[in-house]
Amino acid sequence: MTESAGNKNEDCHAANGVKPGRNGMVKNHHHHHHQYQKQDKVYHAACNGELYSRPFIESFEETPMLVAVLTYMGYGILTIFGYLRDFMREWKIEKCHIAREREEQKDFVSLYQDFENFYTRNLYMRIRDSWNRPICSVPGATFDLVERSSNDYNWTFEYTGRVVKDVINLGSYNYLGFAENTGACATAAGEVTVKFGVGVASTRQEMGNLDKHEELEKLAASFLGVESAMAFGMGFATNSMNIPALAGKGCLILSDELNHASLVLGARLSGSTIRVFKHNNMQSLEKLLRDAIAHGQPRTHRPWKKILILVEGIYSMEGSIIRLPEVIALKKKYKAYLYLDEAHSIGALGPNGRGVVEYFGLDPKDVDVMMGTFTKSFGAAGGYIGGRKDLIDYLRTHSHSAIYATSMSLPVVEQIITSMKCIMGKDGTTIGRSRIQRLAENTVYFRRRLREMGFIIYGNNDSPVVPMMLYMPAKIGAFGREMLKRNIGVVVVGFPATPIIESRARFCISAAHTKEMLDRKEDFQQELDQKRLSSLYVKFKPLSINLLKYSTSNLIQLLCLKIITV
Repeated sequence: MTESAGNKNEDCHAANGVKPGRNGMVKNHHHHHHQYQKQDKVYHAACNGELYSRPFIESFEETPMLVAVLTYMGYGILTIFGYLRDFMREWKIEKCHIAREREEQKDFVSLYQDFENFYTRNLYMRIRDSWNRPICSVPGATFDLVERSSNDYNWTFEYTGRVVKDVINLGSYNYLGFAENTGACATAAGEVTVKFGVGVASTRQEMGNLDKHEELEKLAASFLGVESAMAFGMGFATNSMNIPALAGKGCLILSDELNHASLVLGARLSGSTIRVFKHNNMQSLEKLLRDAIAHGQPRTHRPWKKILILVEGIYSMEGSIIRLPEVIALKKKYKAYLYLDEAHSIGALGPNGRGVVEYFGLDPKDVDVMMGTFTKSFGAAGGYIGGRKDLIDYLRTHSHSAIYATSMSLPVVEQIITSMKCIMGKDGTTIGRSRIQRLAENTVYFRRRLREMGFIIYGNNDSPVVPMMLYMPAKIGAFGREMLKRNIGVVVVGFPATPIIESRARFCISAAHTKEMLDRKEDFQQELDQKRLSSLYVKFKPLSINLLKYSTSNLIQLLCLKIITV
């Protein structure tokens, strides 16, 4: 049998005595940080010689058994008290009465399932203040936050009238810092607004195809290194409305288990057969490809009309980067098609910001469908698809998003054009190149500092998305609130967006961040250590006493934060 990329990885792990984890990467299993680095170096030196032109280092931690047990205990305690509170509400002796269904609504069909209702009432509402926080300024490196408070346990909020100034923004996807109201982009967008107005009020098929739209598409094709490109007004719809035009009944879609909801929705709407492979795991993908070719369609065993692989450049919840060289090798070997979503990687990876394809030094022609968004690195809105000219011509007449959607607003188009020219150096400056370099430096610096302090972080060393594990449900709200008290805005994520035992904080690094801003976040974590609040995190430290201290403090924290406070 021909030796595949997946087999090579498996053999390399076996040779090094290390078992590959859920995504094929080596996990730490509670080793010290220097031991972790040593394992990475051995793995990459042994396995990446042929397909990779650069080191590919990613880190993931299996949830420690004790942490998992305590987390399940926490959810169990919350569930018990939730049912107790529901019982008390029925007898109107529980202090939070707003959590009951209104009498006039009881004759209507329920909008939610019973468990979803229960989870929302008794778990989500306790930490609801950690999300949907209103801001009143440009969401750049810093922003101004409108303060709010709740008198009914987060069921409703009231504005206090106070504005929290200069909150450091570690939550927005402002990778290259183009979310700004000054500079060349803002000036150009303002001039276009005066000339063209804001709305287009028509589709591209009718009266909504302006010269600016065509200029953008030609520039995007040049930037991506493809024959042609097409722009869409909404990033989510770029996936959900175009995948059904590319695959249908009799086709097979192979989707990474951590793909974005827009990819999942597009695959479902297509009517294709969908099979899911383990995240970034080439052995799992190759097995599905082999089975698809060997057995064909169910019952009839006819060959599939088309096999389409759906992957992302950077996974926004894990911070991992797709193993694109291996995916392309498998795609070529089994004659499948590749759909690459570069929503987070375009602008954020590669020496010239051209995404994960440039990051690995690959040929854009090896990717059949190159998709991305303008909402992140370009500080605008919408998305694009690039590829061969015949592909784009086909989408112009078959894509629901192209035919029925209103054309992209012209100020948004100009924001994209100006920022893209800046990145490409076509504006006659080196501002774009310097932002790309600064983002890479900030990413490496921030990840290194977190590792040095002992925190468990996920993802690739070069990914500007930095998930830091919190694990416990109590930590989600506590971490977000404590950070905001120190004028730092972060995103915290828990179940059902993540596995139930893998709650996390997710930091998004930007070229607009200064070292001082990043250090303020590190100083806060050191402050937690000094105040003996480090139980909010898990550290790379030897087992025994530290884990005993960790388990005791977290159990107390669960009881205090989750039961007594509400």
